[in-house]
Amino acid sequence: MNYPYVAEFRRALVEWFESEKRDLPWRHTKDPYKIWVSEVMLQQTRVDTVIPYYNRFMESFPTLELLAEAPQEYLLKHWEGLGYYSRARNLQAGVREVLENYGGIVPDNRHEISKLKGVGPYTAGAILSIAYNKPEHAVDGNVMRVLSRVLEIHEDIALPKTKKIFEAAVEELIDPEHTSSFNQGLMELGALICTPTSPKCLLCPVREYCKAFNGGEPEKLPVKSKKVKMKHLSYDVFVCEDTEGRILMEQRPEKGLLANMWQFPMIEHDEEATLTTQAIFEANYHVHVNKQQELMKFKHVFSHLTWQLNSYHLQSEPSQCGHWFTREQIEMLPMPVPMLKIWETLK
Repeated sequence: MNYPYVAEFRRALVEWFESEKRDLPWRHTKDPYKIWVSEVMLQQTRVDTVIPYYNRFMESFPTLELLAEAPQEYLLKHWEGLGYYSRARNLQAGVREVLENYGGIVPDNRHEISKLKGVGPYTAGAILSIAYNKPEHAVDGNVMRVLSRVLEIHEDIALPKTKKIFEAAVEELIDPEHTSSFNQGLMELGALICTPTSPKCLLCPVREYCKAFNGGEPEKLPVKSKKVKMKHLSYDVFVCEDTEGRILMEQRPEKGLLANMWQFPMIEHDEEATLTTQAIFEANYHVHVNKQQELMKFKHVFSHLTWQLNSYHLQSEPSQCGHWFTREQIEMLPMPVPMLKIWETLK
């Protein structure tokens, strides 16, 4: 890589980060476990959203041992509303591997830490550089955006193979004395200054060394191809309450979207079905509905999927089929955000 201002770039970035960095709870520790938790929570999730979850999580699971021993429903309840629930299950599995295979000490090298469940190249590099001050790359979307502009890299960042180019670039640029501040500085710069649209170039500490800024067109980078087409599904959601005040719930499968989370029964709209969704629901769960009331209609968007949900409160006779819970018991179940919305409306 032909980049003549490496020393100046490092110094400017590190000094800016150390004076301007946001005061975030995970920046008050070098504990690799706590940094690991923060990095997993921050995947696909805004910093402001993560802060209260991280603080609560650390109150309940301050050590690897406590997280490893936690029942999965208790863990998922702490993750409730944060989304991408496989992150929580993978984190717990990885923590158990640390206890079983590494004596409770998070590995301090890329080869071993990358073997842990859920630890990809970015998470590994973040833990190694921030907790252990190892000169390892940690390339996320922010880093790719910053470096595509600084180095004028025109490869499509939506393609997985492109990440290798940026990892190699970080390995050449990284400050070996201040790896934590350097890597976090790149991420912070992408989050606060070098934003996807309207980058604040005049506030940027490294604009002198940025090829895109000097070329006058930083907004044209990075190159990013279009996302996968969104899939749309429609469901009727039935909150069925029997005459004893119990409500019917079901648990999602162990694998796939929202695995193991609890929900009110959902029946997908099928244009070819001869029965109504309520008739299908009654047949599936052997319930006889006495009364129906519409609760709410709304849309919930996942990364590549949209749910259109119509929810109803039903009253029925008691049934032996399915899982029936009191309202107090439901409060303890981990539920995804769409179900929490319906639950709050019902309450």
